[in-house]
Amino acid sequence: MNDQNLMENLLLVEKGVCDLYLHGTIEASTPDVQQSFKTALNESLGMQGRIYSEMSSKGWYTADNAEQTKLQQVRQKFQTAG
Repeated sequence: MNDQNLMENLLLVEKGVCDLYLHGTIEASTPDVQQSFKTALNESLGMQGRIYSEMSSKGWYTADNAEQTKLQQVRQKFQTAG
């Protein structure tokens, strides 16, 4: 396993952790539990962002720019749905 594969796996795991913490926050039964999940979620989001930044700086994770026409279509779709 090379460094790129390791980072890809770390990013996938961290995304999964964020998803779990988000659901924990939503389903929390008390304010204290909710705050604990929120704190953990924010820490995990930060970690996910740092992993992404590192991968991006090495050219291992590139994001394509969305076409303006596609953005406009999505905007129109959600403006009329409301």
